[in-house]
Amino acid sequence: MIGRLAGTLAAKAPPQVLLDVQGVGYELDVPMSTFYNLPALGEPVVLLTQFVVREDAQLLFGFLTAAERATFRELTRISGVGPRTALSLLSGLSVAEIAQAVALQDGARLVKVPGIGKKTAERLLLELKGRLGPELGASQAAPLDDAQADITQALLALGYNEREAQAALKALPPGIGVSEGIKLALKALNR
Repeated sequence: MIGRLAGTLAAKAPPQVLLDVQGVGYELDVPMSTFYNLPALGEPVVLLTQFVVREDAQLLFGFLTAAERATFRELTRISGVGPRTALSLLSGLSVAEIAQAVALQDGARLVKVPGIGKKTAERLLLELKGRLGPELGASQAAPLDDAQADITQALLALGYNEREAQAALKALPPGIGVSEGIKLALKALNR
């Protein structure tokens, strides 16, 4: 019904934004990944949307990328996963991280997202298998070797988030040892 809105950003209060489109204000709920990438108030913005009609409400959700919206749509098709749960997942994990968790059948990664329990994570892994992939902008990451996995775990233990750890890992030369890899990754992250 409403596929895209282009207007001026009038207000921001996570997870909701108010978009002024030629004098009409649209309230949209957005994932935090979109929220953090929005321009300043008063600036123009274009959001892809998903309109959800329920018995008791009509809700409008906004996304900066087509991959986020497509993932949101896939998530809400699953029984027991509503728009709020899908928004929570997209706020806690990137599209690529969700696709990787599904590809690796990594329920522990999904359970880390607030509001996602073990049963919901298992259902997500089962129903999304083969449905999320490169067409959603998700990179199918190659499996990590032991050294890469150890470097990643060390960075996570030091307080870096998964995205930062993966970015640092990509900058490392192939076949590097664990201790040297950790040193180089820390140097890269502290720039």
